[in-house]
Amino acid sequence: MKKKKAIVICVDRDDDLREKVGISGPVIGREDNLKAASKLALADPEEPDANTMFEAIRILDKIQNENEAQVVTLTGSRKLGYAADKAISEQLDSILSQFPAEFAIVVSDGASDAEILPIIQSRIKVNSTKIVIMKQAKELEKTYFVLLEKLKEPYYARLAFGVPAVILLAWVFSEYLGYGLKPLGIVIGAYLLLKGFGLEESLLSSFSNLRISFERIGFMVYLAAIPILVISFWLGIQEYSLRSQMLVDPVKIAAYTLRSILLLLPWSIILVIAGKVLDLLHENRKYEAVKYTMYASTTAILWFIFTVASDWVVADAYFSDFVVAVMASIALSFVSISAVRSIRMAVASSMKLENKEVFNEIGAYIGKIMGVDRRRGLILVQTALGHKISFDMESIAKIDEKVVVRY
Repeated sequence: MKKKKAIVICVDRDDDLREKVGISGPVIGREDNLKAASKLALADPEEPDANTMFEAIRILDKIQNENEAQVVTLTGSRKLGYAADKAISEQLDSILSQFPAEFAIVVSDGASDAEILPIIQSRIKVNSTKIVIMKQAKELEKTYFVLLEKLKEPYYARLAFGVPAVILLAWVFSEYLGYGLKPLGIVIGAYLLLKGFGLEESLLSSFSNLRISFERIGFMVYLAAIPILVISFWLGIQEYSLRSQMLVDPVKIAAYTLRSILLLLPWSIILVIAGKVLDLLHENRKYEAVKYTMYASTTAILWFIFTVASDWVVADAYFSDFVVAVMASIALSFVSISAVRSIRMAVASSMKLENKEVFNEIGAYIGKIMGVDRRRGLILVQTALGHKISFDMESIAKIDEKVVVRY
């Protein structure tokens, strides 16, 4: 009877192997996994990923008599989230191309690693999963170690340490400059607003994607944006100090302050966008560069609305001017969106998409592009199971060696 090909997959989603012992994934084979697990256990005896790797090796030994089996350890990223899922997806695709297994057994050390299971299942049948939990003497010890590990993750570290740090710094600077607790309230309110509307992660992702480096073309543009940003807020602080002594109406004080900030702030934002566009064009990522032109037009439209609104509040413009500004901004937004959509469609249509692999935004493999219907604006995809599906070109989020779609 022919043996089935099986693969035992150990998942290290937060990439402790590379962080602690300098071993990059994937780790393939029993001997390499045994050496890597031993090094990790020696470097950190409390590391659960080492126990997970040992368990994967034990499962390999157990099923080897009945199956043609292999063991691999997939590593993600310290950033977790999309970065980790993308790294694991690429490693798994590479391994399955070399060892086309019929089913997999997934071993992980907890819920964080278990989040990768849908991505693995999109590529191979999963017959079994095993979560390895380190035994502790008391429930309190379990809670302590769980909290300790969670605080190492960037998301929880920002909440536990980053937010109190920002509040303390804002309070110290506010007291030093003699502004009382009002700026502190603004900082906390702004953060809660971003958190409440789910904008925090988007902003952090945008800043991390800037990848500022001396070797990048946009570096000098980013550098020029920094003093302009600082000066714009300094102008706002100066205007606030002046108007606070002259006026009692807080709304008018805020309007004067905002108008001063808006003199230079939009230019710093546009410079950052321009730097990002230059970097993307240099990397031949024209499709992604187009969306940043939308960000630039949105910045200009918001600057126009808030400037006219500030002028109206301080009686330098009529209410009718504000109404006209809002209506004009709506029209400009519609034109900008339509123009950017048309440009993105044209850029996507001009690129060779046939035979490119298609993934969703969390890195799950969807299929391969078999053709492009440029008249209807569709890409035709054949899945791994042979099914044919189509996507609107507007759903394309990224085009490079592969295509990423919002799905």
